[in-house]
Amino acid sequence: MKTPNSYLSGLPTTIFTIMSQLAVKHGAINLGQGFPDTEGPQDIIDKAAEALQDGRNQYAPLTGLPELREAVASSNRRFYGIDVDPATEVVVTSGATEALAACLMAVVEPGDEVVVIEPLYDTYLPALRLLGAVPRCVRLQPPHWSLPEAELRAAFGPKTKAIMLNSPMNPSGKVFTREELELIATLVQEHDVYAICDEVYEHLTFHVKHIPLMTLPGMRERCMRIGSAGKSFSLTGWKVGYVTAPASLASVVAKAHQVLVFATAPNLQCAVAYGLNKDDDYYLSLSAQMESQRDLLRDGLERLGFQTLPADGSYFIVADISRHAEGRGDVEFARWLIEHAGVATIPVSAFYDPEGAVPPQNLIRFAFCKKPEILREALKRLESALS
Repeated sequence: MKTPNSYLSGLPTTIFTIMSQLAVKHGAINLGQGFPDTEGPQDIIDKAAEALQDGRNQYAPLTGLPELREAVASSNRRFYGIDVDPATEVVVTSGATEALAACLMAVVEPGDEVVVIEPLYDTYLPALRLLGAVPRCVRLQPPHWSLPEAELRAAFGPKTKAIMLNSPMNPSGKVFTREELELIATLVQEHDVYAICDEVYEHLTFHVKHIPLMTLPGMRERCMRIGSAGKSFSLTGWKVGYVTAPASLASVVAKAHQVLVFATAPNLQCAVAYGLNKDDDYYLSLSAQMESQRDLLRDGLERLGFQTLPADGSYFIVADISRHAEGRGDVEFARWLIEHAGVATIPVSAFYDPEGAVPPQNLIRFAFCKKPEILREALKRLESALS
């Protein structure tokens, strides 16, 4: 029998699966998985249940229900001043991960180079390599997650087709500054490339402002901006995402979406449209709640001797294990925490290209999108194990 796809067959079991399985085995609190442990707003859930009865349970339109496309366009205008045609510049997808794949498929061909910034969301590299693209990795520099200008400039070349930009960023929690975005925008225009902007944590920033790359001069026609209902409404299981792009790109993204999925559950789309139109108080309270949970975990980790790195957005905070590791690398230490402290984390080395240079071995990622009492119990367990 002929072998299956060699690249997919050769992918190892992800560190996320390994750590989650160990967490179950040892009864550990799982601060590795990046999803909330509470339900999203009840009124949005009620709207989804109600929409099941409105007679629209067949295929939704390819690019999404009109009311959701209109809500996405309205949200772009409301929060960022971006004028969007809902009929031609919005594509609804089955989650942001599908949106990423569809955007890549829309612009990338075999042999093209794509600039990516490490540490990075773990699906970027497999998606690129399955399309035959070549990733050009640029590493942020801890402990301040600074963007190295010389390395970024060197990553762009005649074969560059696109850059993937994740801000606010998973796993680092970094929110790119206007100065950093201006540098990226300059390079995108100089090299005549596209930008695929993963902005799923756009409403989860803490005392800093998220600036879409699309809002910078010259970037409106080059950007595909990706949002996520799962992250904005703590409903990650719904898998509803949306792409905002110029019509010329959105039409190609839609063709990729047609090949991948075609349509997303209409009742969930209806509920997300309702959610996107919630007033500003909802979005402010969401970010305030997450910031409070970040502070709780950050302050507790600092008291226990972990140096934490800046986390201005997302669900995540990274900690330096050097004081406690006793010579262990991040993977070994993360295993030790599960077995001896009953707390699961993710080693940050998992967010780097395995074909690249050796990544940092002294950093682990905690998810703080959990109930405060769960975070307090995790800190108590860590203190007991480390004392």
